[in-house]
Parts: sequence; structure tokens; C-alpha cells
Amino acid sequence: MRKALLVAFACTTLAGCGSGIGPRASEAQKGDGENTIELAEFPDRPYWGDTHLHTDISVDAFGFGVRLGPEDALKFARGEKVVATTGLDAQLDRPLDFLVISDHSDAMGATRRLHDAPRLLIGDPTLRRWHDMMRESPEQSQRAVAELITAAANDQIPEAMRDPVQQAKATRDLWTNHVALLDRYNEPGKFTAFAGFEWSLMPDGNNLHRVMMFRDGSAKTGQVVPFPGLDMKVEQLWDYMDAYEKNTGGHVLAIPHNSNLSNGLMFEMTAPGGVPMTAEFARRRAGHEPVVEATQIKGDSETHPLLSPNDEFAGFGVAGWELGNLPLTRKSTPDMLPGSYVRSALLRGLTLEQRLGVNPYAFGLIGSTDSHTALATGDEDNFFGKHTGVEPRPGRALEPQNLGTREGRYGWHYLAGGYAAAWARGNTRAEIFDAFKRRETYATTGPRMVLRLFAGFDFTASDWDGDWVRTGYTRGVPMGGDLVDTGKAPVFLISALKDPDGANLDRMQVVKGWIDANGEAQEKVYDVAWSDMDGKRAPVAGRIPAVGDTVDRANASYTNTIGSAQLRATWTDPDYRAGQRAFYYVRLIEIPTPRWVLFDAKRFGLKLPKEVIEASVTQERAYSSPVWLRPAAKAGTGKT
Repeated sequence: MRKALLVAFACTTLAGCGSGIGPRASEAQKGDGENTIELAEFPDRPYWGDTHLHTDISVDAFGFGVRLGPEDALKFARGEKVVATTGLDAQLDRPLDFLVISDHSDAMGATRRLHDAPRLLIGDPTLRRWHDMMRESPEQSQRAVAELITAAANDQIPEAMRDPVQQAKATRDLWTNHVALLDRYNEPGKFTAFAGFEWSLMPDGNNLHRVMMFRDGSAKTGQVVPFPGLDMKVEQLWDYMDAYEKNTGGHVLAIPHNSNLSNGLMFEMTAPGGVPMTAEFARRRAGHEPVVEATQIKGDSETHPLLSPNDEFAGFGVAGWELGNLPLTRKSTPDMLPGSYVRSALLRGLTLEQRLGVNPYAFGLIGSTDSHTALATGDEDNFFGKHTGVEPRPGRALEPQNLGTREGRYGWHYLAGGYAAAWARGNTRAEIFDAFKRRETYATTGPRMVLRLFAGFDFTASDWDGDWVRTGYTRGVPMGGDLVDTGKAPVFLISALKDPDGANLDRMQVVKGWIDANGEAQEKVYDVAWSDMDGKRAPVAGRIPAVGDTVDRANASYTNTIGSAQLRATWTDPDYRAGQRAFYYVRLIEIPTPRWVLFDAKRFGLKLPKEVIEASVTQERAYSSPVWLRPAAKAGTGKT
């Protein structure tokens, strides 16, 4: 009875919180944006967004202290000034083009309801203690949520917080208000507000989370509610997605993230549980999960130095996060790494495709923030922290970070976050979602550099003299595309522009993975363009000299006196072999710049250890989605 009263009280409270916001949405705002704006002939620019943001609806974010809701998050993403939970003014220098608010589907709004509930109505002793801690102080509230995360990892969430019937009613009320709000902030041609949520499967603390992203407006998304993740299987999530598309005619995709915290489970060579992977399982995974979040606040998942020992840039965003799973309840071992990082997953996909005829890991790449502050910023000089407990204040860089055990990870291990770039013909739900679906996307670690990639077989350097974008689309494929082997080496047109408000570029690289004649997976990194190529940076023993370092550590500044504003290459694979199964993606690297830790040191007058100072000079980067090269189908079989 007490449990029912608690939820009923909370539902009443929250229903009042989410209603009556702004004018009604127009019909154009309510839909997917098709036929609402004039579109370019080809995707003409990257649209910038964050697909992974939490607000006070998320069970952990509220407990961490955030008091900003979805409407504040939308205003901030559109470039408006808001006041952060800790009282600071918060505003982006440049607005984003789109946003997916991805609050956790499990126990949606539960901590807020627990916080607001009368203490006498809370029967469960653990919940009553968490209620008291959340009201005692921000620090105690954060400890309560750390306990909650650990409890979820160990399948020990109190039953009163898992009541499916009552939680479903509360979630329905929240979701109905939420998708209506998204419509009101969705403006085709100006700003796109997507419906989404985070599905948080986490067996034994190993991160198998996915962000869900819907193409549609409230008329369709309002027919479902977010699907819970705890104790589920990924096949059940795909069933949910299939049912949504069948019943509404809409579209939805899933975005895995933080594979670096999965202890090898995100990209297994088998299906879950160690059973052999079937072609049907591989087909379902590839179809439902076309992109992966490769970089975010909790580390970078491109690759690990132990996996890519010949890659001098392999260690970005690894420190601290490679120690174990999300709450650090289980440490990582080297044999787990191939299942935890994106590059090795792409290699595994080639191997599985050779065996099954289907590649389960043929995904594109994006970045996002995973901020739990309702503030979608991936900017080093505007870092508001992973959660409200580490919004700007002295000391946050050196403190043990408080997810789980508080052992081995420190504030300075947090990255500023990342952004997703989508090449699209216009700013609408349909156009940006479809770019994700065809993998014409790329990830950045925060800067907004412009990266473009086309692959074909007959490109030449003279193509740059004409309408090379039209050439790219008509005689080749863009990033995320597939090439069928013709017996000729693939040729790539690659163009990069620096962030107009950011740092110059150091170099542009192609990362190739392939299956050799012995059936072994191989990888190689090629430098294809760099600054001062004909001057001081001529290769020495096959290596490009370092670009230099202008970072003033004490003042958190740098100069663009090194590097280049633009890089361009027409590159042909020198190691191509006929019939080879391969992928190629571009990694674009900036000159060294200061991280948020140095901005904090200057702002608050901090004295940092030398190790932390040197770890706080970094080379930001972008990762394109790959292009795949596949053998031609064998005559009469349809198989490669």
C-alpha cells in the first residue's frame, strides 16, 4: 500500500511539473519534417548535435543533483542562456543543430519522485535512507546515487523501485508530456528535437547501454513508452524496435556507447551467453544499430595501445577508463580488450562476415556527451562536468570520481565529451535520422572540424578542380558506404577544414583494417596529408615529425602558428589486393591544445601535479564512419 501511495503521490506531482509549456506545436513541428523545407541536392553541410544527454528525469542524474529538466536542455542546445543547477550561467558559443534527450528508461523519474515523497510513506529501508541522503546535502545525494548504480550492477535494486505496473504509469505520464514538449521545440530548418531514451543493460556492471533515437513526432512516439533495460536481453530491445516500426510506420535506431566499459561484451565474436552467432543475429544487430558512439565524457573507445601498438595516437581518452567496467566492480583483463573497442570490432566484423555472410559490426561513428547536467556541451573551455556534482568548482579535477567504487578514476580522466556530425540535405528529423541510418556521420571529441570522405575507383587529383562533391556522390560513395571490389585499388577523396573557432590541423590519416590471405585480421594507419608536408615535416624513416606544441600550460592557451587550416588528399590504397575484405576510416588530428583541466587551473588558481598537467594537453580529433570494400559476389550464389 505504501508503495502504491508513493507512486501515486509522485505521479500527481510530476504531472503538474510537465504541463502548460509554451504554445502548441504546428503540424510541421509534430512530424518527421518531410516536405517542410527546401532541401539541397546533396548533403551540403554537417549538422552538429548531441544524441546522449540526461536531465532531471534520469534516475541517476537527479540523484547527482541536477534540477534542470528537458526544456532547459533544449534551450541550452539551441544557444540560449540558462542557469545551471549550481547557479552558474551556462551558454554555448555556438548552438547545436539537433538534440536527443536520452534519459534512462529504467526507473524514469524515480529519484525525483523519491525525493519529493513524504518520508512516512516510504516503507523500504534502503529507499528511505536514499531519500534522507538526497535531502541531506548534494554530497550525500551523490553517494546515494553511487550506491544505486552499484546496486543496479549487482541486481540489488529495491523491489519498491522496480514495481512494473506503477513505474509504467509514471513513465507514461512523463513520456506523454516529454514528446509533446519536443514537438514544440522542433523547428524544421532551424533546430531538430528528437525523441529518445537510454536503454541501460548492465550485466554484472558491464556496460551494454544503447541510446534510442526516433525519427518521428509525438503522433507516433506517443504510442509507446521507453523500454526498460535491466534484466533484459538485447534481442528484446530489437523486438521492441520492430514492433514500434510495424505498429506505427515510424523508424527508430539504437546507438551502443561506452564499449570501453563493457569488459569485452559489447563486440563479442559470439552471441550473448557465448552461443554461436547466427547470420540472423548478425543481420538484426547491423540493421538496428547502424552507428556507435565512439567518444564521450567517459573515455574514448576508438582503440587501445595494447590493441594497436604501432599506432602512436592510440592512447587518447584511455587513462582511468581502461581499468574495468562502469562501476569498477570488475577489473578488465587484456583478453577483454578486442570486445571493448571500435577498431577491433570493425576487424571482428570482417571476420564474422567472412564466416556468416553478414557483418554485425558494420557501423558508422558518432560522438556525444553523456552529460547528466542537462547541458550538451563538449567544449573544453565550457565544460560543465559529467554530472552536477562536478560542475565547475575548485578541486573537481583531482578528486576520485564518484561512480561506483571511487578507486582508480579521477576527475581529470573525464573527457570534455564529443559531438555527432551528420551530413544531411537539411535540418529535419527525417534528414538527420536518415544520415545516421546510412552512416554518413562522423565523431569528434568536441571541435567542429569539417571532414568529408568519398571512395571510388576512378577518382583523380583533377577532380578537386570541378564540382568534387557531385563527383563524389555520382562516381563513388560517401563515408558509411560500401564498395564492391572491381579488381582495382580504391581511391579516396578526403577533405578537412579546421573548426573555424578552433585549432589548426596536424594531420589526416586513413585507418585500414583487412583480412589477409591467411584469414588473419590486420590493421594499418597511413598518414595521407599533414601540415608543412613539403617543408620541415618531411617523413623521417617513414614517420612524420611531430607538429610541435604551442600550449601555454599556465594560461590554458595556444596559437595557430603551427598546423594547417585545411588538408586535402587523393589517396590510393598502396596495399590493396584483389578480393580483399577491408574497411577504411579517416582520423583527423588537431595540433595540441589545452584540456578543460588547464582551464580549471587558470580559473581557480589550482596547482596541479606535473603528470596531470602533461595529460591535460591533448590533440583533439575526428573519426569518420568507415567505407567497406567487399569482394564481388560469387556467380550464382549471391555470397562474397
